[in-house]
Amino acid sequence: MFSFFKSNPIKKLEKKKQDLLSKAHKLSHTDRKAADELMMKADEIEKQIVDLLDKK
Repeated sequence: MFSFFKSNPIKKLEKKKQDLLSKAHKLSHTDRKAADELMMKADEIEKQIVDLLDKK
């Protein structure tokens, strides 16, 4: 009945990935290791998004 109130997990993951990529870009100028870790986390989230899209 109120399906428009349900959150979309893909959109949440995409926002989280964008936040991580933004932070990684800022960190890449000062702390390359921390930036690489954030990029790795963003890559894992991208894999989750692909898995969710494949299930549809």
